[in-house]
Amino acid sequence: MDGGGTVDTQAQAADGMPLTGEPLALELVNTTFVRGGARGVLVDALRTPEDLDGWLASRTALFSEPLRAELSAPAATGAHVARFRELRQALRDLAAAAVSGARPADAPVGLLNASARLAVSWPEFEPTAGGPARVVTRWSEPDPLLAALGEVAAAGVGLLAGRAVEQVRACPAPGCILYFVKSHGRREWCTVGCGNRVRVARHSRRAKADPA
Repeated sequence: MDGGGTVDTQAQAADGMPLTGEPLALELVNTTFVRGGARGVLVDALRTPEDLDGWLASRTALFSEPLRAELSAPAATGAHVARFRELRQALRDLAAAAVSGARPADAPVGLLNASARLAVSWPEFEPTAGGPARVVTRWSEPDPLLAALGEVAAAGVGLLAGRAVEQVRACPAPGCILYFVKSHGRREWCTVGCGNRVRVARHSRRAKADPA
């Protein structure tokens, strides 16, 4: 289980996640989130093959163009879900280490690197009957969903080992477990909702401290 806490037993569609629009690796990390603030419940939006199918379908544009068409056909299995959840935890661990300035543990590093190898691809020359030849893409991993896992991992390598890692943030709102890239200087929270909750809590504390 990611992040600790009580898992919401109700099904949660990937489109119900409170934060989207982040880099691909953080999109996967943020499929676990807390609903309801500091005393809320932990929601896992990637619990079933249907959840994974929905998550991939809604984020197709974040994958390489040759892989997009490949992702439309296969249906996810429980084994695929397990692999994506495993990568999610590794990325969460590495993001936490990056934010805190700690040295990342060997296990998530090894899993991320092994997963990234699934993204290896190359172009091939393919003749066609009666027409010009075309370029086709081949992957070292024949399963398109695992190739997609590889692209998520490769994106994680690029984010967490690149210059952009300096802008990766863990939302500081109490109870929030989401990560985001600080896209502009004034961004402090993952979402407006988290910012509003913190401001309301501050106002309430001030009112209690000064009842007059």
